[in-house]
Order: sequence, then structure tokens, then C-alpha cells
Amino acid sequence: MSILDNVTDRKLRVSILALNYAPESTGIAPYVTRLAERLAAEGHAVETLVGFPHYPEWQVRAGYSGWQSSETVKDVQVKRLRHYVPSNPTALRRLHLELSFGLRLLFARWSKPDVVLVVTPALFSSALVLLRTRFGLRRPATGIWVQDIYSRGLDEISKGPSMLVSAMRHFEGFVLRSATGVCVIHERFKDYVVSGLGVDHKNVAVIRNWAHLDTQPSSLRSSTRLKWGWQDQDIVVLHAGNMGAKQGLTNVVNAAALATQRDSPVHFVLLGDGNQRQQVKALAAGVGHIQFIDPVPDEDFSAVLHAADVLLVNELPGLRETAVPSKLTSYFSTGRPVIAATDSDSTTAGEIARSGGGIRVEPNAPEALVKAAERLGADNDLSGTLGRAGQNYAGKTLSEDAAIVAYGAWLQTLQASKSGASSADTA
Repeated sequence: MSILDNVTDRKLRVSILALNYAPESTGIAPYVTRLAERLAAEGHAVETLVGFPHYPEWQVRAGYSGWQSSETVKDVQVKRLRHYVPSNPTALRRLHLELSFGLRLLFARWSKPDVVLVVTPALFSSALVLLRTRFGLRRPATGIWVQDIYSRGLDEISKGPSMLVSAMRHFEGFVLRSATGVCVIHERFKDYVVSGLGVDHKNVAVIRNWAHLDTQPSSLRSSTRLKWGWQDQDIVVLHAGNMGAKQGLTNVVNAAALATQRDSPVHFVLLGDGNQRQQVKALAAGVGHIQFIDPVPDEDFSAVLHAADVLLVNELPGLRETAVPSKLTSYFSTGRPVIAATDSDSTTAGEIARSGGGIRVEPNAPEALVKAAERLGADNDLSGTLGRAGQNYAGKTLSEDAAIVAYGAWLQTLQASKSGASSADTA
């Protein structure tokens, strides 16, 4: 029996419009890709209009060229549209990226979808898509899948002028209110979208991102540690994913310097890429107990996470509501304990407390970070307890099947809501 059979027998034509998609293996792309593939496997007609793969390296990957390309992957019609990719993604260059992608979406040929699902980021691309769905010849139901909140990011990270923050809040609220429905990935996102952006609470669904890593055999753990030069006595603390402003990785470099000075067994590993990578790497020049690993394929990514002793989320001070780190879903599924260097009232801290899968230390406190890692490395019972709690949380709360069922039902609701509104308009 199909997992969506309990929801409805009607199959939909769904167009998913997203900047990020496989083969990108970090950030939003794995979730967008998996949702499209699972919906297609359930018999829905799914097309995706996506960008050229470029994240987190911020350059178009080898093998992708031309103005656009089309292929069918796991029953999903994947159309890739060329867009601007900045090598140094400043705020203005990111805006250029989003507008260039949005213009491609605005004039691209779509199928005849029942529902259009737009993923944000990218917010400005989403605005252009909603312009087309509202005023075009065909007016399908529209859903916005919110993975990040722009106005909160501007407020918490960029510390932009109050007028600019206010303008972004009004724009973001207008975009979200223009859709048939909004889906967010955390309850705290919903609170802000409703109270801060003025979206009707009845139009906001909460569906959590899911854990998407497979378990790894213990024998692979040993060979993976050997491959990367990790000794048995090393306490390997791994930070995986994007290296950007939100991550505040200067804290990790400073922690590595402390670990080097005291000849601690703690070794920090930064896996991934991002617009801050070269800056962080330059800061770490001459510092021991820190290692940088380039992005790796999915199967190797899972192996590296399982081979670490501790997994790290590191955030800037003041980062409370902006985002739910997508890496947490992967972290919890490994059975490894997590250290979260984050504010006590952040969304990330809430996830750590709710899951029981790790411990929190203050952000920008390298001494606390090293001591927490040393504690976990020396206490196998504590590490095992935390790791199992996180794994149980991932299995019960962050289930892929539960998320796909919820998305299928939500898309059906959007389509039914739009059809009902259209019928009422013509009655």
C-alpha cells in the first residue's frame, strides 16, 4: 500500500521550483530532491525547475554548461536553468543570483501543474514565481516551503539598519501571504511567520525536515578514520556543511589553537565549503589540531560523520530564530553526540534539549568548546547515551515517511483550497 493512500487517491501534477537540487549534497538540496523523488514514486507527475549545481562551492560544477538542460531522474522531470553564480556571495550578489534565477523561472516553459511548490531561499525568485501564478493564464495553487527566514537573518546576522529590516519584513510577509499556503520546518518559524509577518495561522503548516543518512557498519568507521589520518586516541570533533557567516567558525579556529597549546586529544575537522572557507583557512594557518576536508560524495559524507567522535553545530552569538541547521537531522541519525555552540534561547538549543542528543555551550567561547569535547571523549557512557537519544529522536520525530505523508496531504489541501476558491468565485 502506498504511504499516501490514506490521504487521497488523486494524483497531482506538481511543479517544484528550487534553486538547489542534487547533486548538491548539503543544505536544502537533499530535502528538495528526496521530496520530488518520493512524490514521483507515489504516482504524482513531478517536474522540477532548478538551478545549476553550485553550492556550497559558489561555482557551477564541472559537467554543467549551456543555457539549460533537461533529464529524467527517478521519474522526476528535472529542468536545470542557468543563472548567475557569484564567487563571493555578498548581499547584493545574492540578490543578483536570485533575480537572475527568478527571471528564468518567470519565462520558462512549465507543464500544467495543479500545484506549484516554491522553495525559499530563494525569496526574490519566489516573488517572481508568484507574480506569474497570480497574473498568468493558468493560476495553480501555490505553496511556499520556507527553509530560512530572510528578515530574521538580516536582523540577527547582518545587523542591518532598522528601516532595511522593516522593509525586508514587509516584503517577506507580502510574498508569503500571496501564496495559497506556507509550510515551515519548525514551530518557532510558524510563530514568527504568523506574528511577525502577518500570515494567517490557518495557512501555515509545520513539517519538519527529516534525517536522510544511512547507518554505517563499524568496520567502515575504522577505515574512514585511517583514510583521514585520525588516530584512535584522537577526539575528532566534526563540523559538516556550509562555512558561512552564520557558522562563526573563528570560534572553532580559536578552540583548535587552545587544544594545540595544551596538547589536548581534541582535533577539529571542518568538512565542506562556503564563502567563508578561505578566510577561516587563512586564520587557521599554523594552527594544529584542525583539518579542512573538501566536500565529499553522499556515501563518503555519511561515512565521515559516523567516523567522528563528536559532531558540532557552531553559530554566531545572537543567532536565535534565523534557521534550523539542516545538519542536525543528519547528525542525530548517526548516533554520535552533538555539541551545539549557540545561544541558550536559540532554535538550535531548543532542538538539542528536545532531542537529548547533545550538550550546549556558549557561542564564541573556545575554552568551553574544548572542555565539552574533552568531556565527551573521556566519558563513553555519556556519549553513548546522548548519541542514542539523538538517534531515537531522529527515528520518531524526523521520519522521512511521516514527512512525505504530511507533504502529500498538504499539497492536496492546497489544490483543494484553490479549486474551492475558484468555484466560489464563479458561482
